[in-house]
Amino acid sequence: MARVRTSVLVVVLSLMAGLAAAQPRTAYPEKRGHKMTDFPRLVKIADNVYGWEDFHPSKTGMTTVSMFVVGRDGVLLADGQGSPAQTQALVDAIARTAKKPIKWYVVGSDHGDHTAGNSVLAKDITYVVHPTSRAQLERGAATAKTPGSVVVPPAAMSGDKQVINLGDSEAHVLFLGRAHTGGDLMVYLPKQKILFMSEAYLNRVFPAMRSAYPSEWVKMIDRALAMDVDIYVPGHGFVEEAKASREELVEYQKALKAVIAEAQRLHKLGLSPEDARKQANWGPYKDWILADSQDLTAIRKVYEEIEGKLK
Repeated sequence: MARVRTSVLVVVLSLMAGLAAAQPRTAYPEKRGHKMTDFPRLVKIADNVYGWEDFHPSKTGMTTVSMFVVGRDGVLLADGQGSPAQTQALVDAIARTAKKPIKWYVVGSDHGDHTAGNSVLAKDITYVVHPTSRAQLERGAATAKTPGSVVVPPAAMSGDKQVINLGDSEAHVLFLGRAHTGGDLMVYLPKQKILFMSEAYLNRVFPAMRSAYPSEWVKMIDRALAMDVDIYVPGHGFVEEAKASREELVEYQKALKAVIAEAQRLHKLGLSPEDARKQANWGPYKDWILADSQDLTAIRKVYEEIEGKLK
């Protein structure tokens, strides 16, 4: 259902830097002092680089983050939102902000909460997608109840890197390894030292592993942390200022390691995933958003990895 809003809140991250220490580290909007009516909101990350935070369709209160870059020759959009109405609101915000068309779209995540609204995008957009994600979108299109509701890009990228020239700057689309979906793509802006990580970075969100590769995910984050990056942008949660963004990515990697280690411990006890869930100790991560809905899924996925069932 489309939601009508009279205004969009614009946040300039540079002005938030002095408040970073006092800002609660959480994915719950209300705990950060936000009202439901604050969303969707436009977040200025750097000159000509913006984040867009809107609520996840699941009604959990979690935000989904898109990023767009305004170049001389057009706009690059990384990830959409979870419905045509939400993605149209994003497209409208881009039109107001950039006054230029969206020319490139990067499929950071092939999951529906990032792609279900892509049918509202212009038909002549150039898509950049990993082969794994394109195959998944093809499967989704074949089973979709509404024909045309799942957009399948015409072709997939052929390597692990594709450079997009925006006219006055470059965007590097990178595959750093399998993580949340297996086709996870990052958008690196070398000029601004910004890395959009899509669902490979869930800021203060319990590790969601429905289609994940747990141990490979941890190693992928190592590669991201080794890059020349000032600001890491998540696919869920909130966009942070530079220092906090790196600290929270490190914390997210710790959460991944903790969940994997706990599931491994429970597997050694010979427990079924359901019984393991009853005994699981998630430590500080039990209070993260989605912990009560994603913990069993995470246990099952780690079990699959231990048992050699991941493909």
